[in-house]
Amino acid sequence: MEQTGKEATREASEQVSNEFKTLVDAQDLDSLKQLQHLILGRLQDGNAVLSHFNEFSENCFAEVAGDFSRHTRLLRSMKSDLEYIFQKLRSMKSRILATYPDAFSDDSKQEILDQRPDLEMPR
Repeated sequence: MEQTGKEATREASEQVSNEFKTLVDAQDLDSLKQLQHLILGRLQDGNAVLSHFNEFSENCFAEVAGDFSRHTRLLRSMKSDLEYIFQKLRSMKSRILATYPDAFSDDSKQEILDQRPDLEMPR
């Protein structure tokens, strides 16, 4: 019984296959096959170009990575120095205001919040 079930399935598969072959033209299949090979070639070429670009980018980055890190350290040091300077200026201004209340105009007596942009926050 199991043998006859397999034979029936095989015959049905062959019949569907034969029917499908009559629905599709051989030239159309060849055309599709050629187009697929053309697309495959273009994809492989694109992949090769991207691989070369990645290698080039990696080499370029390796050349400038030292400069980037050195400049980053310099900018962080400058930022720290400027923050220290602004802190000292605010301290000096508050001492001057305490000693000489009329030293600055009335507008400057109001507490002015630090309006410098935060360079570490994305815009």
